[in-house]
Amino acid sequence: MADKCSEGLLNGTVPGERGKQDKSVKRGNWGNQIEFVLTSVGYAVGLGNVWRFPYLCYRNGGGAFMFPYFIMLVFCGIPLFFMELSFGQFASQGCLGVWRVSPMFKGVGYGMMVVSTYIGIYYNVVICIAFYYFFVSMTPVLPWTYCSNPWNTPDCVGVLDGNLSSRAALNLTRLFNTTQKRTSPSEEYWRRFVLDLSDDIGNLGEVRLPLLGCLGVSWVVVFLCLIKGVKSSGKVVYFTATFPYVVLTILFVRGITLEGALTGIMYYLTPQWDKILNAKVWGDAASQIFYSLGCAWGGLITMASYNKFHNNCYRDSIIISITNCATSVYAGFVIFSILGFMANHLGVDVSKVADHGPGLAFVAYPEALTLLPISPLWSILFFFMLILLGLGTQFCLLETLVTAIVDEVGNEWIIRKKTFVTLGVAVVGFLLGVPLTTQAGIYWLLLMDNYAASFSLVVISCIMCVAIMYIYGHHNYFKDIEMMLGFPPPLFFQICWRFISPAIIFFILVFTVIQYKPISYNDYVYPTWAISIGFLMALSSVICIPIYAIYKVCRSEGDTLLERLKNATKASKDWGPALAEHRSGRYAPACSPSTESHLEVQPLQPEKSRSEVAAASSVQGSNGSAHSQDSRL
Repeated sequence: MADKCSEGLLNGTVPGERGKQDKSVKRGNWGNQIEFVLTSVGYAVGLGNVWRFPYLCYRNGGGAFMFPYFIMLVFCGIPLFFMELSFGQFASQGCLGVWRVSPMFKGVGYGMMVVSTYIGIYYNVVICIAFYYFFVSMTPVLPWTYCSNPWNTPDCVGVLDGNLSSRAALNLTRLFNTTQKRTSPSEEYWRRFVLDLSDDIGNLGEVRLPLLGCLGVSWVVVFLCLIKGVKSSGKVVYFTATFPYVVLTILFVRGITLEGALTGIMYYLTPQWDKILNAKVWGDAASQIFYSLGCAWGGLITMASYNKFHNNCYRDSIIISITNCATSVYAGFVIFSILGFMANHLGVDVSKVADHGPGLAFVAYPEALTLLPISPLWSILFFFMLILLGLGTQFCLLETLVTAIVDEVGNEWIIRKKTFVTLGVAVVGFLLGVPLTTQAGIYWLLLMDNYAASFSLVVISCIMCVAIMYIYGHHNYFKDIEMMLGFPPPLFFQICWRFISPAIIFFILVFTVIQYKPISYNDYVYPTWAISIGFLMALSSVICIPIYAIYKVCRSEGDTLLERLKNATKASKDWGPALAEHRSGRYAPACSPSTESHLEVQPLQPEKSRSEVAAASSVQGSNGSAHSQDSRL
């Protein structure tokens, strides 16, 4: 027994120690750390960085908004990011398996799965629309350039129609802005042709076959990139996570050379310091940081679970979080340089052409692109960038669901058939996305975006912080991180996790409730029954937490309710590092017979000497022989 104990300590916590096997052969690992960082960057940097942050920035005080934005990044964004990465990496489990730390809170993992399901359904619909615009941009003239198409109305006025001079275009634009009748060809193309928008969310109409085809294409692309899990997606992200920066740079260089670009950039950045005292500005900053980093989706835990045990996730969390926020700021320069050019061309204020969400991506920006020489080229680049940004997030959403299912079942058969699980999830996602390609699809998409992934994420994240810091115990968690990284979390992060970050999360929740306004789309106001469905979607993820908690308490041992609660919240005996050689200290199986009996590991053959075991371990690291020390998933 003493020899086994000393062996457990020998193979303990020192990164890079010879003879240590730091790979999970059954479950898999990232090929290298660059793949993990790029995947996480692709996950965190999404469409919101392009179509939401610039709008929030100019609406909330321009350059002054950067101050609360970076304050929230430091005190909420990076700490939460680090917490989720370390949580998944320590246990090498997805968003369900990690809750062996406190089984009563496994409902938090199910809530994350529900949120990821909702987001995965509608996010791929946005990608499919970007695919559609990408394909139709491959023409000599962009189809939304002029008003001479069958879908246009008499109210349509294009800035390039009839070869108008700049002065005539300016006068016409002012005239139609005054009478409130002017619609742009890009807006009519979006509403009347691409969407063929119905008059009500309940009037689904027919399925838009071009969008349905593009939805199929986007799901096929996602499946093929994830066909071998992180082994295949880790290779794809070398392109999908880096090329958007190439496109952003090309568009930025083109944008700042245009007349009026400086006006747009100044409108984007000019500080309005008086707005800093407005609570709404701080609320928007906190919300944008929280949502853009992808906290509480389950994706961060899942991606980190494929790391090697001693990977420095502290360093990764800082790099990825700062990269995400820097991308948002950079995208603002790209967007507003083009919008400034458009405002200059039309003779209107930048606020008249600035927008966010689908309105920016599929109406305002495409219209601005028609004013550029060789406009199809810039349009192809822009929508290709949107596709790649969306795919980077979608990869992680799908992998989150697949990993949770595979980890939960955990037998050899489902591990071997993981590709079929991925295919099944992709097919179900495609079928559930079909209603969003109908004539009322955009109404449902915005309903899901506003409710399914809003305040429910805040609740899930808050409960996760409380469960880890106060139920499992902050001292235990800090020791776990020290065992994994070789150093405890810095004091700043300890304070943030215990006090500051939960307080900010609670502030975001209160802000979300106070600032709540019923959803609308342009002039369309959603009916009460649709808003009720939205609230039900939001509650469907949160309700998993109390339902599972009640179930677990009822199934736990104990004669009194207090005993059942203690047993339900106590860490499982198989909680801890997945590989046997990492289970040192209080996790060492040989030192605790009761723990050893619950470990789901493949035991070493007792008749072998330590030298034989080391030799077998080194061979297994290269060819995956049967002596792996993985946990049973």
